[in-house]
Amino acid sequence: MTDPTEEEQRHSQNKNRQSVVKLSLLAIGMFGFAFALVPLYDVFCDITGINGKTSNVQAQASNQIDRSRQVTVEFVAYIDKDMPWQFAPEVETLKVFPGETHKISYLAKNLSINEAAGQAVPSVSPGLAAQYLNKIECFCFNRQALAAGEQAELPLLFYVDPELPDDIKTLTLSYTLFSADQESAVQAKL
Repeated sequence: MTDPTEEEQRHSQNKNRQSVVKLSLLAIGMFGFAFALVPLYDVFCDITGINGKTSNVQAQASNQIDRSRQVTVEFVAYIDKDMPWQFAPEVETLKVFPGETHKISYLAKNLSINEAAGQAVPSVSPGLAAQYLNKIECFCFNRQALAAGEQAELPLLFYVDPELPDDIKTLTLSYTLFSADQESAVQAKL
């Protein structure tokens, strides 16, 4: 067995360098693709109307009411497992005329022995209907802080757009309550 020549060693080193460069570029490309998925997903959801994301922008009250039909709006509440609160809508369903403004509240109570803050994230089902549910005032626009044992009524002022397609007879508005304290702690670590 003979020792590799100097030229063979250089050739081998060049191949190794090329492999390292290619693998590094591949890793950077994969990271960039993963980073771009979130905004791409948001654009996809906006275009197709899926995912039930509602606008986080305060709407203006409607000046047109469609009294020729009624739509059922269902209200649902979920709580993240790390959130020590009770959280529920005061009513579970409401029949509304599209364009008519309604006010309901969600009831929240901090069950922990410490002050805690929460942030509600809304979702509408069917996803296509999300663009037709307009929130004039919503507790989901801001973080909610409650002292230990404190309870509060969290108001929601909304209307269903009269342009809602006729085949949609029921909307489900659900809120998932997450700990805003956790989010703040995570942000502080970054």
